[in-house]
Amino acid sequence: MTATITRPAFGAAALVWARIAALSFGGPAGQIAVMHRILVEEKRWLGDARFLHALNFCMLLPGPEAMQLATYVGWLLHGVRGALLAGLFFITPGVLVLMALSWIYALWGDVGAVSGLFFGLKAGVLAIVAQAVQRVAKRALTTRAQRLVAIFAFIGLFAFALPFPLIVAAAALIGALGGVMVPKAFGAGGHGAQGPATVRDGETLLGAEHGDPAGPERRAALKAGGIALVLWLVPVATLWLTAPESVFTAIALFFSKLAVLTFGGAYAVLAWVAQAAVGHYGWLAPGEMLDGLGMAETTPGPLIMVLQFVGFMAAFRTAGWEGPLLAGTLGGLLATWVTFAPCFAWILLGAPFVERLRANRTLGAALSAVTAAVVGVIANLALWFGLHLIWREVTRVSLGPLSLDLPQLGTLDPPAAGIAALAIWAVFKRGWGMARVLAGAAALGVLAHLAGLA
Repeated sequence: MTATITRPAFGAAALVWARIAALSFGGPAGQIAVMHRILVEEKRWLGDARFLHALNFCMLLPGPEAMQLATYVGWLLHGVRGALLAGLFFITPGVLVLMALSWIYALWGDVGAVSGLFFGLKAGVLAIVAQAVQRVAKRALTTRAQRLVAIFAFIGLFAFALPFPLIVAAAALIGALGGVMVPKAFGAGGHGAQGPATVRDGETLLGAEHGDPAGPERRAALKAGGIALVLWLVPVATLWLTAPESVFTAIALFFSKLAVLTFGGAYAVLAWVAQAAVGHYGWLAPGEMLDGLGMAETTPGPLIMVLQFVGFMAAFRTAGWEGPLLAGTLGGLLATWVTFAPCFAWILLGAPFVERLRANRTLGAALSAVTAAVVGVIANLALWFGLHLIWREVTRVSLGPLSLDLPQLGTLDPPAAGIAALAIWAVFKRGWGMARVLAGAAALGVLAHLAGLA
């Protein structure tokens, strides 16, 4: 019997996206796993090859890949309204919860148990990031060539401080050339070349060769993408022209630059944000970036939501007539706006073209290599956080072309190291979930504070 390829009802999709949003903890690795389990395995709304094709494209874009993946799949299922539904559902819970946590942190973050709670959260985050390295590596590094790309990406970032866009470009070039010369090394069979998807009668599966968006849907996507660009750039330009010295202008310009120049999602951008927000702008104290990351890890939605916390603290500390809490709220929402509005633009402008290239062997190999490079980026972030968490002082040392972050061994923080070790043990040996690990780490942080150790 011939299968009928249909799309799920919009209302049913809304319920599923709400469920995904409620479960979207643990950073991009966990969020991508949740989407794959629900959309591919449980609902069978699209095939595995289609899912991986979309994921690799999103890995190539600046911004949070998990949120962009949700937006892409939402567009595949229901066009522009589906993209907006999926993307907005994915970020809204995190926006609301993190804003509430930012208020609490700004008002009471340096007092009593609240300070200890965030101390513990930072240690728990390290275990979550380490787990993300393992999960993404297991999925993305299936050949020796991909593993070598990941290793070289890690070395380039950690030991030579190479810019991430250069690493992405080099990985894409290596993948494209390797796909022509050694197709098996980068899986260059093309995302649409895996053979027909298995479709049972009545399923709504969008396989590798099914469910191509029609011409009107592609045109609507391009129009909506253009509107998203306008909605992003006009407020930024208005602030720059009317209040060039304002902290809000600095927030809008800085995070807009991140939206264009940062690739590989939150794990790739956080080190840059921490350096600029602490060292250049003075918006945050050195330990507060990790506090923000800990809060972002406890909330659903993209890990890059930590940028909302940075924007909040920047405006909170430099408030004018509007008062610190209102200024912080506006600064956090502005950072969120200029971070996520471009994401809708990238997906709606790019997805229609990428869909037409699903069977392109060269593109498939290039995207495969980029995904491998991102594994190296995540590994670099895990090491960066580990060094800054477990040691109180970390110094950047330059030795010719090498540029390394090295800890001052005498500044080891035993409580942080102990909580982090317990969290890693709970994740890797006991199989604890993210919420349980972070709750336990936070409780240990409070106890350490009450004991005068943190």
